[in-house]
Amino acid sequence: MTVVAMNRTAVSTGARLALIIAFAAALGATPAEAGEASRFSAQIEGGAVWQTRNDVQVPNEATATRFSLVDLVGTGPWPSGRAYLTWRAGERHALRVLFAPLSITGTGAPDLAITFAGETYAPGTPTEATYQFNSYRLTYRYRIHEGDRWTWWAGVTAKVRDAKIELRQGAVSSRKTDVGFVPLLHLAAAWRFAPRWSVALDADALAGGPGRAEDVALTLGRDLGKNLALYGGYRTVEGGADVDEVYAFAWLHYAVAGLEYRF
Repeated sequence: MTVVAMNRTAVSTGARLALIIAFAAALGATPAEAGEASRFSAQIEGGAVWQTRNDVQVPNEATATRFSLVDLVGTGPWPSGRAYLTWRAGERHALRVLFAPLSITGTGAPDLAITFAGETYAPGTPTEATYQFNSYRLTYRYRIHEGDRWTWWAGVTAKVRDAKIELRQGAVSSRKTDVGFVPLLHLAAAWRFAPRWSVALDADALAGGPGRAEDVALTLGRDLGKNLALYGGYRTVEGGADVDEVYAFAWLHYAVAGLEYRF
């Protein structure tokens, strides 16, 4: 089995992340003066992603094969990245925009024939698979507590997913695409356990009906100055849907590092 690293996708992702940081700079803001709370923050995050589950069946009926993209292309890792822009709209209110692209491409030979999205793929033949799950989110959150050690936020997130699963074997190819809206609940907390050091939990999640979605990160942060912080840790993204058109559930694991600039 051969895993193919991303090429043009990684370049495109990096360019988009750079555009978001440039947009933040274009707001014309300067670092907050001493004693003045920062109104904006920009974060850029990168790292590696592994998959431990990625089961697919299209359509979700007996005419199609339920197969594992993990078995086909491996567990990874692949490069990943995301960017946030947060506006503190008031003493307790904040809006946050997230751009989180993800595209995994690899090649493997299936053990059995796969029928996917109207096409059949022969066993023992190199087959390229692409899994794309781009996420665009707008979060409103309310600070429910802030003390010397702990800060808590709660809110709601509007998520738009841009998903695609595609197989290609020689001249045969088929794909399933989906663009949809998903409402999520938001919860975040920060624990300042020592001067300049903190542990943060950040979660968007909701379960119910035919599907679920969770994006949860636990990170350790270090303030490098009044306006700059470095963080790193673990993120997990899990979820999917079981509907007539598609059965798709994935579980992804990220090792992440990021930089936050407050202005």
